[in-house]
Amino acid sequence: MNNPLSGLGDLQKLQQQAQQMQQALQQEEVTIDKNGVRIVMRGDQQILEVSVDGIIENRVADAVNEAVKKTQELAARKLIEISQQQR
Repeated sequence: MNNPLSGLGDLQKLQQQAQQMQQALQQEEVTIDKNGVRIVMRGDQQILEVSVDGIIENRVADAVNEAVKKTQELAARKLIEISQQQR
């Protein structure tokens, strides 16, 4: 007889690995300088700074961070929908 809860251990392990990956990515930064635009971004896609011709424009960073957050929420909803359809 199959135990329907037997996969929970694997799920918890995957969740722990995802959290570790997220924490590791938060520690990394990437800086791009191109055509007078400088962007500093963490590995978890959080923009820390946007500057154009040496002028910091964090309004742009805030707007992009909000857009990224919304797309991540959309992806999470779609993943839930797909996983529920496969049951």
